Amino acid sequence: MQELNRLVLASNNPGKLRELSALLAPLRIELFPQHSFDIPEAEEPYATFIENALGKARHAAARSGLPALADDSGLCVAALDGAPGVRSARLAGEPSDDRRNNARLLALLEGERDRRAHYYCVLVLMRRADDPQPVVAEGEWHGEILCAERGSGGFGYDPVFWLPDLACAAAELTPEHKNRISHRARAFERLIARLREIE
Repeated sequence: MQELNRLVLASNNPGKLRELSALLAPLRIELFPQHSFDIPEAEEPYATFIENALGKARHAAARSGLPALADDSGLCVAALDGAPGVRSARLAGEPSDDRRNNARLLALLEGERDRRAHYYCVLVLMRRADDPQPVVAEGEWHGEILCAERGSGGFGYDPVFWLPDLACAAAELTPEHKNRISHRARAFERLIARLREIE
């Protein structure tokens, strides 16, 4: 993995940058947000996480000349037929805002007894823009949606994402704990395993 010591993250999301940088640090891989190369956000027109992640990784690799890592992730709620899904960051409209998204989700689920939900993450690593064999890994993190926000950590829907096994919201976890058990952490473990397989 020596040729992958520098990666561009196909996102400007500071939460994703924080989490993925922490996961990559032990591997001595430096992660740069795409805005440090003046790369604009890629379009995300697709209905699936994998298609959006592939598009974002290809866009960042082409513009930067570096290997690119893209993460497309979101929250899938059983009572909403898997929504907000790929629209998670913009559930409450533009511009994206975590607090408004959480409030909108709670309003949509008002009176709903089935609160099951899971976070889903797909990671795509492209060594170059025309990489015919991108490395793909996915992870899920299951929980329930609370009726009100709890905690001040994390980002996105973490304040309303309840973890029954731990009896806390994702926003009440330390960053270190979250980085061991989250959907992104699980996808990352699989990504590293895949990289080792193809070295």
